[in-house]
Amino acid sequence: MGYLSGIYAIWLRELKRAVRDRGQLVGGVSRPLLWVLIMGIGLNPYFRGEVYGEVRFVVPFTYLQFIFPAVIALNMMYTSVQSAVSVIWDREFGFLREVLVSPMPRAAVLFGKILGGTTVALFHGILVLVLARFADVTFSPTAWLKGLGLMILLGFALTSLGVVIANRVRTFEGFGVFSNAVILPLYFTSSSIFPLDPSLTRAQTVVIYPDWLVFLIQANPITYAVDALRGVFLDFNQFHPLWGPLLLLAMCLVFFLAALRDFRRA
Repeated sequence: MGYLSGIYAIWLRELKRAVRDRGQLVGGVSRPLLWVLIMGIGLNPYFRGEVYGEVRFVVPFTYLQFIFPAVIALNMMYTSVQSAVSVIWDREFGFLREVLVSPMPRAAVLFGKILGGTTVALFHGILVLVLARFADVTFSPTAWLKGLGLMILLGFALTSLGVVIANRVRTFEGFGVFSNAVILPLYFTSSSIFPLDPSLTRAQTVVIYPDWLVFLIQANPITYAVDALRGVFLDFNQFHPLWGPLLLLAMCLVFFLAALRDFRRA
C-alpha cells in the first residue's frame, strides 16, 4: 500500500505539472485542428484516383477520415514524449535525486512517472476524438472502449520512449531537438498521411513506391499502432488486425525495460 501511495503521488504530480503547462494544452488543441480541419479538408480532393474515367478514392474513405486515427497518434506522440522532459527538470533541480533515495523501488518511481505521462497523452488523444463528428467518423461504444485501450498502450510505450531519450539527453534544448528528430520520422513513415494499397502485393507495392520507403513503413512499429486505431474507428486495416495490439504490448515492455535500465543507473 505504501508503494501504491508513492506511485499515486508521483502520478498526481505529473498531472498537476501538465495542467499548469498552458503551452502543452494549446499544442494539444491546435495540432488536431490544423491536421483535421485544415490539412484534412484541404487535401481531401486530391486523395483519389481515376480508373477508366471514373473517379474513386484510393481507400474507401475520404482523406479526412483516413488521417483521423493518425492525428490521434500524432497528438499522443508529442504529448507522451514531451512529458518525459520532467525527468530532465527533476534532475536539474534535485527532485529526482531525493525521490531515488526514498525507500520506493526505482521501478515504482518510473512507473508512476510513465503512468502520469500516459494519462496526459490519453487526454490529448481524447481531444482529437471530440472532432470525430467534423471528420464524419462514427463509432460504437465498443469501438470507443477498444480505442481507449489502444491509446493507453500507445501512450505508455511512447512515454517510456521519451524517458529513454531524456536519460540520454542532459539539456532541455537538446531534448526538444532530439525528440522532434524521433517523432516526425516515426509519424511520416507510419503510413499515416498516405496509404499502402492493401490490395497490392509487396512486389506491386514497390513498383509504385520506392523499396526503401516500403521497408521503412513496414519496419516502423507506429505503422501498426495507427493501423490498429484505423481498424477500431474506421473498420479498415492495411495489415493483420492482431499485429497492432501485439506490437503495442511489445513496445510497452521493451521501452519500459530500457527506461528502467537507465533509471537504475541514475
